Amino acid sequence: MTSYRVRNTLPISAAPLNAWTDLLFKAGEMMSASAQVIGHRTARMALAGPTPNQRDRNEFNLMSQEKMEVAAESAHAMAIRIMSLHQEVASLAIQHMLDGAANLMSVASSSTLHQSGHRQSKLAHDTIRNSAEAVSQFNTSLANIAQTGLHPIHARATANAKRLKKL
Repeated sequence: MTSYRVRNTLPISAAPLNAWTDLLFKAGEMMSASAQVIGHRTARMALAGPTPNQRDRNEFNLMSQEKMEVAAESAHAMAIRIMSLHQEVASLAIQHMLDGAANLMSVASSSTLHQSGHRQSKLAHDTIRNSAEAVSQFNTSLANIAQTGLHPIHARATANAKRLKKL
């Protein structure tokens, strides 16, 4: 019985942990790349002084433009992902309602007290399992939404860090 619980609870608890850990690592990479880019651009601004050359002005204009673009990309990507989450949650809720209804019908149609007790136990077990799965899936989906929003920012920051490192 113990090995059954361990096998069934590990995937439920591991999925959100893995998703949030992946997000943490991506955020760390993005922050490291951003620090490099900010350092490079700040030094460039200091060296350019009050009269930056055309190359510096282009880089400074790029800073503003890309922030607006990446914010829009990130918001758009998360909005699309959130809309699909609504569909997933609705589908999961309907599935769990049907499972619960079937278990309730099974309890109601019990012919003996022992059979009723067994079916009630199954109903309670399935309800708890379904709730745990729903929470786990929702938690994983939230991490995935955050990853979706971070992706354009991460991509832009790491690309800028590589590009500016060459200069």
